[in-house]
Amino acid sequence: MQTKTSKSALFPYVLWIALFVIAPIALVVYYSLLDIHGNFTLDNYKAFFTSVYLKMTLSSFWYAFLITFFTLLVSYPTAYFLTKTKHKQLWLLLIIIPSWINLLLKTYAFIGIFGLYGPLNAFIEVFGFDPKQMLFTDISFVFVSVYIFIPFMILPIFNSLDRLNPALVYAARDLGASAFTTFRRVILPLTMDGVKSGIQVVFIPALSLFMITRLIAGNRVITLGTAIEQQFLVTQNWGMGSTIAVFLILFMVIVMLITGQKKDKGGRVR
Repeated sequence: MQTKTSKSALFPYVLWIALFVIAPIALVVYYSLLDIHGNFTLDNYKAFFTSVYLKMTLSSFWYAFLITFFTLLVSYPTAYFLTKTKHKQLWLLLIIIPSWINLLLKTYAFIGIFGLYGPLNAFIEVFGFDPKQMLFTDISFVFVSVYIFIPFMILPIFNSLDRLNPALVYAARDLGASAFTTFRRVILPLTMDGVKSGIQVVFIPALSLFMITRLIAGNRVITLGTAIEQQFLVTQNWGMGSTIAVFLILFMVIVMLITGQKKDKGGRVR
């Protein structure tokens, strides 16, 4: 009786996964096997391995790596110092609140900030420098992306640091370990699960960015996300767009497998 009840309780979740996960992926795979006229073909997969799409894939991974690296570089020290503050939950909330704002609104805000007549150029002119076009550059694209992803990186790292048993840190310092050695041999390994979770929630979406790419970087940065958008909305080649999406899904699965978390090694405060 209990087994039947547990199986019936799982039915809504199985139905949800089938309708909103498996079915859309199957539909994308189906369209990837069609050409622009709706005929069955494998030419889309052959085209993906040409130099144009391979360079685009490498470019997507490069920018995703840069965004993830700089986000982690900012987020880990921030999360560490947050755990040492008196009202850490309040400060964490203040960092998370900007993520509630619509992504498009934040992007347009940065268009105004980085614009030729924006406040940043007005500040530069105070020191006698000529205004510069800061939009449509690689730097502005990476900067805005890092700003948007920082809260998502901080949260899992903060949780790992907050659950870290401080007795282990004190023991390492008592045994003569320096601050850097304590961080490298104790703190970082025991909070690696949080780092991996942060990398997942930043690197995977960064691979498929297209709105920030269009609005902030213009046509200077072309990623897999912008390629999918162009194939579906501009050239109306749903087959090629679906093929790129299939490979993007595969890349995401590979990243999740690489950054997958292992069993808890201990060191947490129970």
